[in-house]
Amino acid sequence: MNDTASFGYRDVDAAEKQGMVRAVFSNVASKYDLMNDAMSGGAHRLWKDQFVNRVKPRKDEHILDMAGGTGDIAFRMHRHGARVTVSDINPEMLAVGIERARKKGYEGLIWSEQNAEELTFGDRAFDAYTIAFGIRNVTHIDRALREAHRVLKYGGRFFCLEFSTTTWPGFADVYDVYSHRLVPKLGKLFAGDEDSYRYLIESIRRFPPMPKFESMIREAGFVNTKVEPILGGLVAIHSGWKI
Repeated sequence: MNDTASFGYRDVDAAEKQGMVRAVFSNVASKYDLMNDAMSGGAHRLWKDQFVNRVKPRKDEHILDMAGGTGDIAFRMHRHGARVTVSDINPEMLAVGIERARKKGYEGLIWSEQNAEELTFGDRAFDAYTIAFGIRNVTHIDRALREAHRVLKYGGRFFCLEFSTTTWPGFADVYDVYSHRLVPKLGKLFAGDEDSYRYLIESIRRFPPMPKFESMIREAGFVNTKVEPILGGLVAIHSGWKI
């Protein structure tokens, strides 16, 4: 039986998903941040600020920001003095981030094209591992979590910011209508790409609920795991430690 993976609401051959996701982000790279603003009303900026506050990046520590192509998380941590390696499987997303860093005058960031499931970094290379709005696009989430654990030093910390499923009554229904009906239309309006944004919304619906994802983080070897829901779980910050 072929290994399958979810691509939005469809199940596809797992070997094909990586290329399909790469095509989505190649299509949206140049408009990615504009669309984040349009889809969240700018709230993603506050969520990312909150996320980095939880990470507590420190001067000169080494942090791997996975799926961090456009630099939003990396720039915030860089301002704290951390030595950040920005990795993404998509070179177009990395190109956007590199250009943004140049315009902002941010120097010292390392940019590396990487597959989250098969990192080329050595064991115990980083003090922290961050991934924001990226892990749901990975074909085999369990492999990516094991790789995150592998490249962290003992005492290293894992932080993930990801969409989930809100538990607030009423709000969930409103968001469901908004996301399925309006977000693809916004994608067509702002980025000329309705299908890619339909996939992004569908990928959120297929992502494991908060308790399940936390258990996957524990199964990868992390301890002291924690979930911090935002807007009832519309977005959640997951964390764990390697000891």
